[in-house]
Amino acid sequence: MKKIYYLLALLITITSCNSQVPTQFSEEALNDTFIDLEGNSITFQSILDNQEKETLVIDIWASWCGDCIKGMPKVKVLQKNYPEAAYVFLSLDKTQGAWKRGIKKYKVQGEHYFMASGWNGPFGEFVDLDWIPRYMVVNKNGTIKLFKAIKADDSNIKQNL
Repeated sequence: MKKIYYLLALLITITSCNSQVPTQFSEEALNDTFIDLEGNSITFQSILDNQEKETLVIDIWASWCGDCIKGMPKVKVLQKNYPEAAYVFLSLDKTQGAWKRGIKKYKVQGEHYFMASGWNGPFGEFVDLDWIPRYMVVNKNGTIKLFKAIKADDSNIKQNL
């Protein structure tokens, strides 16, 4: 019986060591290219630089995603309760036209970018994108304070704002 406990403790230790949450974006993620509303290419590093000195809430979403749309009212509550934060929306829509229509249809307020590299690009891989919506919080110094939340009313988001 003791062997089982030792093996279980060893397994937990090994697993917990490999699941460290990053606090900084990788070079590959920072160099990934997005598209702004005017159709210009912009790196993720530039997106962060444009929001320098502000706490960011990053919302990875798509207009076809039912859970993303259901979460939008909660995002709007966050924006109302934490107006000092900047809100950056990264879209995984299939086309730029669908993305722009979704912004207008759902009245999404904030900075908007289209994820040209999609789910499996450098940014998507860095954040281990497996579900949307996906929320992150980045502090004024560019440190990732919250790496993963899938609901806009997650208490961890509010804690980090």
